[in-house]
Amino acid sequence: RGVHRKDEDTGICNAKVESMKEEEEDEEEEEEEEEDDEESEEDEDDESSDESEAETDEEDMKPRERMAARISRAERDKDPNELRAPILCVLGHVDTGKTTILDKLRRTNVQEGEAGGITQQIGATNVPIDNILSECAHLDMPELKLPGMLIIDTPGHESFSNLRSRGSSLCDMAILVIDIMHGLEQQTIESLNLLKKRKTPFIIALNKIDRLYEWKIMNKTPVEEALKKQKKITRDEFEDRSKQAILQIAEQGLNAKLFYENPDFKTYISVVPVSGISGDGMADMLALACKLSEKMLYQQLIYKNCLEAMVMEVKAIHGLGTTVDIILKNGQIKEGDTVILSGIEGAFSTTVRAVLTPHPMKEMRVKNNYIQHKVVKATQGIKICARDMEKCLAGMPVYVSRYPDESEILIADANKALKEELKSIKLSSEGVYVQASTLGSLEALLSFLKDSKIKYSGVSIGPVHKKDIMKASVMLQHDKEFACLLAFDVKVEREAQEMADSLGVRIFTADIIYHLFDQFIGYKAELLNRRKAENKNNAVFPCRLRILPTCIFNSRDPIVMGVTVINGVLKTGTPICVPAKEFVFLGIVTSLEINNKQIDTATTGQDVCIKIENAGGEAPKLYGRHFDENDVLVSRITRDSIDTLKTYFRDDMSKTDWKLIVELKKLFEIM
Repeated sequence: RGVHRKDEDTGICNAKVESMKEEEEDEEEEEEEEEDDEESEEDEDDESSDESEAETDEEDMKPRERMAARISRAERDKDPNELRAPILCVLGHVDTGKTTILDKLRRTNVQEGEAGGITQQIGATNVPIDNILSECAHLDMPELKLPGMLIIDTPGHESFSNLRSRGSSLCDMAILVIDIMHGLEQQTIESLNLLKKRKTPFIIALNKIDRLYEWKIMNKTPVEEALKKQKKITRDEFEDRSKQAILQIAEQGLNAKLFYENPDFKTYISVVPVSGISGDGMADMLALACKLSEKMLYQQLIYKNCLEAMVMEVKAIHGLGTTVDIILKNGQIKEGDTVILSGIEGAFSTTVRAVLTPHPMKEMRVKNNYIQHKVVKATQGIKICARDMEKCLAGMPVYVSRYPDESEILIADANKALKEELKSIKLSSEGVYVQASTLGSLEALLSFLKDSKIKYSGVSIGPVHKKDIMKASVMLQHDKEFACLLAFDVKVEREAQEMADSLGVRIFTADIIYHLFDQFIGYKAELLNRRKAENKNNAVFPCRLRILPTCIFNSRDPIVMGVTVINGVLKTGTPICVPAKEFVFLGIVTSLEINNKQIDTATTGQDVCIKIENAGGEAPKLYGRHFDENDVLVSRITRDSIDTLKTYFRDDMSKTDWKLIVELKKLFEIM
């Protein structure tokens, strides 16, 4: 019993000791946690005090110094493990299949939504890394640090070289699309030169391999293997066509090789065979773009908290008003930021009301429900809503002002950049009025008009309103030919159309630049023909005639005889005189015949029978008395007739005709 009692006492003592130990340990842990909390609070206090100190330091600085300090701090705080998405630009000739390649990647169909299947504006698509990895699941992919890619699709046709150079100035890397069936074409060479000029790394997508004879689709196989599994005839055709394309690239001073044969990616440009329709080689192209971006552009792709952004398009959207599409390359934009943008009337500041992005793998151009964000970090294609956006110009940088005194400086900087840009838009005192949906398409249309030698007196962006018709109608007082409005990809308001009809202003609308141009050229030709008909009697074409003495059929009014056209153009209605006989006026040519067939015009070297009728009020002239076979007959030109030829019949006159005009001017002593 005593023993049992002893054991119980020791057990109780041990339990007490253990519980006391546990309590002590708990107390120690609590104390340690409290110390940690205090330390972390101190750290947070230190950080917040650092930030507040930086802010107070910034407040004390001058605006320029403050902005420079922010840039250097962003440079210093860069984290090598945090990368932004590279911006990839897709370039190439019209119809090489740029948009089709991207459609395959996005599994959408933007191509069919484009007017005439031609990309009319720049579009941006965000491709997350998960999509890239699932697309390249059948390939041996290394581990990637990239968060994804932002792909820009640029139009290919000539008139959009402005848009293309804008896309190229944004991108970190490019994909140059070449049609394997056609090789290098004009805009492909243009794009190549653009990339060389900007020193942008790029890969070449040799598109439309599905067009090769008896091509078998194997889009879940690496393209190198897919090629080996094709029939011999298919492989031979691919070899011929790819060698030809590589040779054409070499002619432009660049070395290229098929990507799986490329020994050095820095020396040789990689060529990836792809098909935008079947999807062959698409994964290889994406994988290569990712690998090369990480390998060659690592330093460039480290995220930096310093704003680098550019306005891509200005677009009026139903329900949102006029919005601005921005490519955010570095830094961030948040709701409530004061942004500085370049406008048609100069730079201006506005507050961001909403920051929107399309859903991943969706085009910014395609109308879909946007996702709204409080803050968006680079790299992203974003749409911002704010006031006065209709004034904004595309292709210009975006600035964010943190303090009120910075706004003035940034506005001055933006205006300086804008002056450089606006040098390209030079208006004439006379010309057509041009209106487009976005600045990109306006620039493209203006460069097209410039090349076609069509003057423009005014430009505007957005739907056609009554005020635009008023501006275009000014030309009615100067030159009716220019009293018209070229509206590209924009809506014409009903009141504006009614006003244009009442004032006599012609409106031409089209979704494709070429159609708009054709309409205007057709209108000009119609107007010219009408004016030619009105001024037909005032136009006297120059000619010199020799009389054929054996072909005098009637010597008195009407004189009917055979003549040879020495030089110039003889038309019905031409007044004829004899310079050697004191410019005696014989009458007007009323008919021309060759082999008993009536004609309207005889040219140099032709023998024709002419009938000259006496003009009213003059005594009839007689062959043999007033003139004979030794005299040369000429058309009687005047100052008015020369001016009429210059204005309305310039296209009908050759260089030798103008030389004859100069000779006759001296003969008739016309000033």
